Amino acid sequence: MKSPLFDQLKTITTFIFDVDGVLTDGAVFVADNGDRFRQFNIKDGYALQLAVKCGYYVAAISGANAEGSRKRLNDLGIQDVFIGCKDKVAIFNDYLADHNIDPKTVLFMGDDIPDLKVMQLVGLPVCPADAVEEIKAISTYISSIAGGKGCARDVIEKVMKIQAKWMNAEAYSW
Repeated sequence: MKSPLFDQLKTITTFIFDVDGVLTDGAVFVADNGDRFRQFNIKDGYALQLAVKCGYYVAAISGANAEGSRKRLNDLGIQDVFIGCKDKVAIFNDYLADHNIDPKTVLFMGDDIPDLKVMQLVGLPVCPADAVEEIKAISTYISSIAGGKGCARDVIEKVMKIQAKWMNAEAYSW
């Protein structure tokens, strides 16, 4: 018997991720000159660029104003990177309207309170293993993997396998 999650994964056309705590582990390294650095997981990066190549909409919505994050995601082929967002719901609604996306076909992965309202609007709210309890409580799926450690890869791979798009030879190369 197939689970309701299986049915939801089959309908996903769009992946939207928070950055800090989801695509990174939430740590911010600060150099003596004040420059800030975040660490991204290479396996997440592979899955993100593969999703783009396979025709999914992929976006990031972050409250942090981190140009380095935008650069990393742009390098993976993700053009829709919204940083310094004070109102994630407004950005989310505009993004969906601009691309004519049904919110029921969106997977949003968040980890903390600023993600709560937008996660309540999507078809498939998901979170990393180390998300805060309020986010876990509203998530349909909780990855067994922590933020910044491959949780984005986990959900992208699940969707793509169910939709028979994982291991698509045409999209393998970086």
